[in-house]
Amino acid sequence: IHSYNNGVWRGDYVHTCVCVVQLRVNQDEPMEEYLSHLEEGQSGQDDPSHLGLYLGPSLPCKEQMRSNVINEIMSTERDYIKHLKDICEGYIKQCRKRTDMFSEEQLRTIFGNIEEIYRFQRRFLKALEKRFNKEQPHASEVGACFLQHQTEFQIYSEYCNNHPNACAQLSRLVKLNKYVFFFEACRLLQRMIHISLDGFLLTPVQKICKYPLQLAELLKYTNPQHRDYKDVEAALDAMKNVARLINERKRRLENIDKIAQWQSSIEDWEGEDILSRSSELIFSGELTKLSPPQTKGQQRMFFLFDHQMVFCKKDLLRRDILYYKGRVDMDQMEVVDVEDGREKDFNVSVKNALKLRARSGDHLLLLCAKKPEHKQRWLRAFGDERRQVLADRETGFSLTEVQKKQAMLNASVTRPYYDFLVRQKHPSLPTALPQQQVFMLAEPKRKSASTFWHNIGRLTPFKK
Repeated sequence: IHSYNNGVWRGDYVHTCVCVVQLRVNQDEPMEEYLSHLEEGQSGQDDPSHLGLYLGPSLPCKEQMRSNVINEIMSTERDYIKHLKDICEGYIKQCRKRTDMFSEEQLRTIFGNIEEIYRFQRRFLKALEKRFNKEQPHASEVGACFLQHQTEFQIYSEYCNNHPNACAQLSRLVKLNKYVFFFEACRLLQRMIHISLDGFLLTPVQKICKYPLQLAELLKYTNPQHRDYKDVEAALDAMKNVARLINERKRRLENIDKIAQWQSSIEDWEGEDILSRSSELIFSGELTKLSPPQTKGQQRMFFLFDHQMVFCKKDLLRRDILYYKGRVDMDQMEVVDVEDGREKDFNVSVKNALKLRARSGDHLLLLCAKKPEHKQRWLRAFGDERRQVLADRETGFSLTEVQKKQAMLNASVTRPYYDFLVRQKHPSLPTALPQQQVFMLAEPKRKSASTFWHNIGRLTPFKK
């Protein structure tokens, strides 16, 4: 069985009378590949050529294989706790003593919430130890432990999202020798293996990816009649969902820079930043808008985010330029499908229409699409928006103030130059400058007339 022990791969092959099993975990793969490999592995379980089927459902060999996987889970969990302890006590504790070298903000960037992860993993290991049967490891029932703590594993999301920032911060610091020597002294004092700090900090990212693979291997060697079978099956689904959630949060955090850049491109923006409440663009498109006391529809571009929808007007000449015209609080609105024909609230004939009606009853908005399929797509989008808000509430997803500010700062720096020119006001000249001098600056120099045209002018018989 291959395992990762304090940064070093060790390979122990388990021999039985009829088979050799090798559990492989490639920890260098990104999370997307982990999930795809997991799906491929499960789809191949029913393949008659699969090794597990040769073991037989009730042979001692299958129980031995389950024991090996259980022992692997327990062993790697204990090693991981030691690894986290070394980081917290060997690095963070020493760094906090050197206030001349590190600020708390720097330490938070480098180490993220690894201390919180360490506290959780200790609780999790204790729960596993209670379920671990030392005399008969194959009889251990560990599936319930993963199910009981599945929501707590979501703390890895913050760590994984921060990890690129940690690497960037470290790369800046290690350009100075004093930091290189300091980190090396921390490693030696804690008697840690010879791996750089950024290598140690990668382990939690690898660990959360490894759980679904271990549980998939455990399920493979667990008989359906085993008391732990259903819990392991549910635990595998739960940990795959945790991995997907972390991956999805990472994607959304990568997108907030794009949202901030989008806002910076909108002319005449008013009110709070879009990131103050939203973090996902659900759908966008052009609709005809009508709201009391208007009697004529207006063509507007609508951008549906979670919690709110922004609508803009296109520039008459440059259609790529948008002007902010308002927004709708989707938390206070309900969407109503409108049949083609006479609409009673607005007393107008409509086609492909829907209404946004405030739950308080004091606001009404009529939106018309060009085609029936466009209307149906918008109706699905409004449903997606509500489901997104509910999912974020259940999982506790939100942007930090630091993330919001950094995204808006990045957008202000990367704004296209032509947008910058559009925003410039008409230049003003000092009032003390004589008017005649202004005219001279504006009037281009005339070329002296050629002699030929001068002579023709003198000779012409018709003069006005």
